Amino acid sequence: MNSLAQPQRGMIPQPQPMQVDRERIYQWINDLSSPETRENALLELSKKREIVPDLAPLLWHSFGTIAALLQEIIQIYPCILPPVLTASQSNRVCNALALLQCVASHPETRSVFLSAHIPLFLYPFLHTVSKTRPFEYLRLTSLGVIGALVKTDEQEVINFLLNTEIIPLCLRIMEVGSELSKTVATFILQKILLDETGLGYICHTYERFSHVAMILGKMVLSLSKEPSARLLKHVVRCYLRLSDNSRAREALRQCLPDQLKDLTFQNCLKDDQTTKRWLVQLQQNLSEMPDVTRTM
Repeated sequence: MNSLAQPQRGMIPQPQPMQVDRERIYQWINDLSSPETRENALLELSKKREIVPDLAPLLWHSFGTIAALLQEIIQIYPCILPPVLTASQSNRVCNALALLQCVASHPETRSVFLSAHIPLFLYPFLHTVSKTRPFEYLRLTSLGVIGALVKTDEQEVINFLLNTEIIPLCLRIMEVGSELSKTVATFILQKILLDETGLGYICHTYERFSHVAMILGKMVLSLSKEPSARLLKHVVRCYLRLSDNSRAREALRQCLPDQLKDLTFQNCLKDDQTTKRWLVQLQQNLSEMPDVTRTM
């Protein structure tokens, strides 16, 4: 027996990287331009987006492709009101959104993606309130595109979003969405707050701050009844970041929910050292002497 044909004892075979048939990728991209072949191309390309590193530039620079993806989005608008979106329609448009998320994530195409104001085409989906699975999937996938943008921590992204209605849209989803949608929406708000411009924007007027604080407070109350460590982590981080602003810090001393001051979330956070550390830091920030007194 040829011993070379057998794996050596104790060695774990390494998984082989998935092979990509470039010609098929090119063909599917071409197929997006034709209504007859588009649905299958959307499905196949959305499945391959993680293993084709340059898929975003290929999509952006190929003739008619972005227009075809936008056409998929726009033709769903009539199904929003009244809310008659079917599961198959939702799956199809979400495959188009997945490809747009690929474009939003790529450093070579992100800037032109913003310059073309493509995220605005997704906002009607974020306005929907139907709790059926097709609509929930549609909102979650749309949030994923915005989440991919803010994950880059680029100033250009924050500046773009602050000039749109993304903050009130996220706040509404944080209040009434599913746990997954709430988590992504809160992550987007967190990323905006972590940017100095974003923090300044939200704390610039009492109305903006109070709206954010009110929704975060409602979420804490809800989480005290139905805990979710993942969602709570983002909520606490938002509060901690708000406490970096002197005016917000003064207001939080009056309106921070009691559940973040006592042991309400002790069990929920027992394995999450990071969030527990943030919570301690938040309480320290708010327990310090008021800013006016400290400057005297």
